[in-house]
Amino acid sequence: MRTYTISQLARAFGLSRSTLLYYDRIGLLRAPERTSSGYRVYTGVEYDRLARISMFRGAGMALADVQALLDSGEAPGVKILERHLKELEAEILSLRQRQHTIIGILKTMPGGAPAPVVDKKMWVTMLEAAGMDEAAMAVWHAEFEERAPESHFEFLLSLGISREEAEKIQAWSHENCKKGIQARGPEGEDRA
Repeated sequence: MRTYTISQLARAFGLSRSTLLYYDRIGLLRAPERTSSGYRVYTGVEYDRLARISMFRGAGMALADVQALLDSGEAPGVKILERHLKELEAEILSLRQRQHTIIGILKTMPGGAPAPVVDKKMWVTMLEAAGMDEAAMAVWHAEFEERAPESHFEFLLSLGISREEAEKIQAWSHENCKKGIQARGPEGEDRA
C-alpha cells in the first residue's frame, strides 16, 4: 500500500503543510500512523479523503460542512449540499443585484459605459428581434434540454432566473421533448 508524508500530500493537493496540520487538529484528516521519529504517515484512504475535502472546499464549503458531509450518510449529505446550493443561489442573486446597481450608477456618470448584461428580458427581446416567436422559442428550449440539460439549467440561471423558475422551464422543455417538438428548417422540413 502506498504511503505519503505530510509534505507529499500537501504538494499533491497544492496545500500548505500547516493546512494539513490544522485539518489533523480539528479531526478532518488524521494520519493513521506515525514513524518511529514521530512523522505522520498517510495512506491512500487519507489521500482519497483529502481529494473529497479539496473538492468540497473548491465549491466554497465551510470546513464544518465538509466534516459533516464526510462523516454523514447519504441523506444528511444531500441536505447539506442542497443548503449550500441555496446559499450560493442567494449569493449569486445578491451579486447580480449589486451588478445592476453599479450599472445603473455608471449610466448616470459621464463616460460610464457599462458592459451589457444579458438577463431574461434582454434574451427574449433578442430572440424576438431575430424573428423567433413563442413556438420557435419552445423548440429552442426543447432542443437545448434534450441535448444538454445541465448546460440548459446553468444557462437559465445565468440569465438571473431563479432556481425554481429554471426548474419549471426545464420541466416544460422536457415535456416538449417528449411530445416530439422538433426544430424545422426554412422550408418546414425536419432538422437533422
